Amino acid sequence: MATTPKQRYESFYRASIEDRDTFWTEQARLIDWHTPFTRVLDYHTPPFAHWYPDATLNLCHNCVDRHMAARGSQNALIWVSTEVEQTQEITYAQLHAMVNQAAAVFRDMGVAQGDRILIYMPMIPQALVAMLACVRIGAVHSVVFGGFAAHALASRINDAAPKLIVTADFGMRAGKVIPYRPLLQEALHNVTIAAPHILMVERRLALENATTFPSLDWDQEMQRHSGARVAPVPVPSSHPSYILYTSGTTGTPKGVQRDTGGHAVAMRASMQHIYDLRPGEVMFTGSDIGWVVGHSYIVYAPLLTGATTILYEGLPIRPDPGIWWSIVEKFRVSVMFTSPTAIRLLKKTGPDWIHNHDLSSLRYLFLAGEPLDRETHRWVAGHLQGRVIDNYWQTETGWPILANHAGLGLMDIKFGSPTLPAYGFDCRLVDEKTGEPVRAHEKGSLMIKPPLPPGCMTTVWGNDQRFVETYFSRFDHSLYATFDYAMRDEDGYYFILGRDDDVINVAGHRLGTREIEEVLCTHPAVAEAAAVGVKDALKGQEIVALVVVVKEGTPPSEQELKELVAQKIGAIARPKDIFRVPALPKTRSGKVLRRSIQALAEGRNPGDLPTIDDALVLDQIRDTINKH
Repeated sequence: MATTPKQRYESFYRASIEDRDTFWTEQARLIDWHTPFTRVLDYHTPPFAHWYPDATLNLCHNCVDRHMAARGSQNALIWVSTEVEQTQEITYAQLHAMVNQAAAVFRDMGVAQGDRILIYMPMIPQALVAMLACVRIGAVHSVVFGGFAAHALASRINDAAPKLIVTADFGMRAGKVIPYRPLLQEALHNVTIAAPHILMVERRLALENATTFPSLDWDQEMQRHSGARVAPVPVPSSHPSYILYTSGTTGTPKGVQRDTGGHAVAMRASMQHIYDLRPGEVMFTGSDIGWVVGHSYIVYAPLLTGATTILYEGLPIRPDPGIWWSIVEKFRVSVMFTSPTAIRLLKKTGPDWIHNHDLSSLRYLFLAGEPLDRETHRWVAGHLQGRVIDNYWQTETGWPILANHAGLGLMDIKFGSPTLPAYGFDCRLVDEKTGEPVRAHEKGSLMIKPPLPPGCMTTVWGNDQRFVETYFSRFDHSLYATFDYAMRDEDGYYFILGRDDDVINVAGHRLGTREIEEVLCTHPAVAEAAAVGVKDALKGQEIVALVVVVKEGTPPSEQELKELVAQKIGAIARPKDIFRVPALPKTRSGKVLRRSIQALAEGRNPGDLPTIDDALVLDQIRDTINKH
């Protein structure tokens, strides 16, 4: 009888790998099926996995309709905006009515099963309603982060070829109004597809110049369809639920395509086994619906569970660094999820903001999005009295590859480790050149033996060949490449070492950016760090690092930090230069723009960066480097 969390995990994980059909049949009971499945997996054309291939279902029904009898008066959604200082609570019954109205609007505009709807919106309730209404009628949504630059938006419009674009006139970020209409207008001037219909949420946050493209008003259309009822359309399990374009793509954007049946099962099961969120509880995910975390853990997983999800428009430090903790206190949040970047930002402001709030309802804080360094993990766990859980996954997988399974009972937490493989993921750590397995404490490329479990991408939108060539062609034997380095200790715990293309080559010595950054972050005055390789005529590359220091205390000297790296890694890793900067350049999803730092350090122009969060940071870094 499995008694310890580790034993329960091992038994559960083994069943998911060794008896796949039985295991995923059991998980599928968490979902309502319109046509039940008779087969669990069709894997006749590897690496393409078709889960529950003969079943039909509707994702919106599973998120909304099936909760109506028991949870109609419970909040499905709580919108909190510190940008416009508004809060709105929406019950499952109210959400059901709104989604039906929006579905009727979409149908009236000619959208049918299989058509695409592009959603280009801020973090407002209408965005979530639009996503659910889309899958209700069997259409496929593609959410593009609100405020994305025009040329990036145009490339996604061209690739998805939507029949309808749902957008807003304005977004807001850090108190600044962002006009969406001019960005969309410029994008539409540069597309080659037939002009899509436009449905506009008019927020009227500022005056704006007239635009030339016609659009319908969201509020007027919703009012016109008041009281509408649109039956959920059952679609095949393999029917695409959405397309999500990965950030940082160049050339043709890469659209991650997710199915419907496998996605629904994976989301609901992850709530039970990994995140331990129960029906009726409240989940607060500090992310954006433009990213995969928002799709999975703001929208679909909490609603599939019958929980309450918090949709937050704003920054974690405005109006003050206690805002997120005040939300946890006010709405009795049970499970919170955000990125290590957000916690490092809060770490700079000190722990008092945490201690000033009653967080007794909070069982877990989950962190994912980029590698979580040991010091940040240790800091936030110390101030939240533990239960801070690192988990590792990707846009492509949609849910964790590596995780501590809270629903099975937490295993021992090791700072900086996302623990062990999630059920269904047959993880392999291999030598990057030979593909042979590596031993404990050796660095290897993290790979997954297919078939990928339910919920993972099924292909690249419109390009099966690109799916195979990008993810399954690294070695002769078919393995899915995560493109991350990792190390496994003697207990089997994984430690992510960073992207396997984030390698600095100093005189033939290959050094991962992550290991240098980890060492810099062990200094108590360093909040976060980024390391890059810059060209050097003699050594090939030299190391340049940027550090952001905490507000209290004495900042470390450059020499002190250089010695720290040399002492912990070796003299070969001693950075040539270490610059103290106010912030690191990041995408809006929190990823550090290392190639931009590298360009500035080498005196080059970093180019156009549509995903950057704050372009002024690059100017500050350029000035710091030039003064050196």
